[in-house]
Amino acid sequence: MYPLKFKKHLVKKVWGGHGFQELLGIELPTEDNYGESWEVSSHKSGMSFVENGPFSGLSLQELLEKYKEQFVGETVYKKYGNNFPLLIKYLDINDKLSVQVHPSDDYALRVEGEFGKSETWYVIDASEDATLILGIKKGINKESFFEKFNKKEFDDIFNIVSVKKGDFIDVKPGLVHASLTGSIVICETQQNSDTTYRIYDFDRLVDGELRPLHLEKAGEVINFDESPIITTSENRQTIELKNCSKEELVRNQYFNIDKLFITGKYFDDLNSNFKILSILSGNGTMKCNDEVYPLVTGDTYFIPALLNIEIEGNLEILKSYL
Repeated sequence: MYPLKFKKHLVKKVWGGHGFQELLGIELPTEDNYGESWEVSSHKSGMSFVENGPFSGLSLQELLEKYKEQFVGETVYKKYGNNFPLLIKYLDINDKLSVQVHPSDDYALRVEGEFGKSETWYVIDASEDATLILGIKKGINKESFFEKFNKKEFDDIFNIVSVKKGDFIDVKPGLVHASLTGSIVICETQQNSDTTYRIYDFDRLVDGELRPLHLEKAGEVINFDESPIITTSENRQTIELKNCSKEELVRNQYFNIDKLFITGKYFDDLNSNFKILSILSGNGTMKCNDEVYPLVTGDTYFIPALLNIEIEGNLEILKSYL
């Protein structure tokens, strides 16, 4: 086992842009607008394939099925088996992201045959006018929501929030969300799911046609009382370690996420399960089993279970793990 880099799976989106290249150094193959870069995934919609070392060319799914708990950790494999639990993406949003909602595990497994979708957004960069739709205004229930929706009266039903660089948003299943104004680049940690129910797409035409909506399913999963949970660098608790400041962004049943500010040589905790490092800014190196791996902005590394790593440099890292 060794730290793995996967080939980025880039997805063109009508709301995308060129922020991956400008902010994260990710080379874009064409002049088209790209909205998603799938960094670590075993999902059929964007499978990850190793691009470094002896496992080059193998998929994450193949490695999981072959190495099992040695790859992801004993407790993870016992719970999820050959179903990898996480999906890591970058998002580059430059136009309105459709108003949407994700289902919980209970609903998604019963109706869609895959995990639900709890996700988090760490804001890497945002324009000054960046706003998001996050939840429904208080006092709006299912009946009044769809009554207003059918009349296209959208002005007073959504909770609209301004966001900035460094914000962290916990997007729970049932929380209606969308981008509204401005541009925003996000690092997303989510459950391994691609199930999204689109409620409204601003009457946007894609290839001359309206994109399909999923109103019936959305109506069954929206939590009209769900409020967004947003933290900033000003109100998060910081834990000072040797050459590293750590912020605990989230702890829940699906994933844990820490933000690491590394200045110098840092020995990361030995995890009994896998962990994923998203390099948000800076550069440095990672040492593992006497091998040295360069770390630069936009890199993502999958660290298999029970691997000791030493990081050195000036880096801002998002660490996702179970």
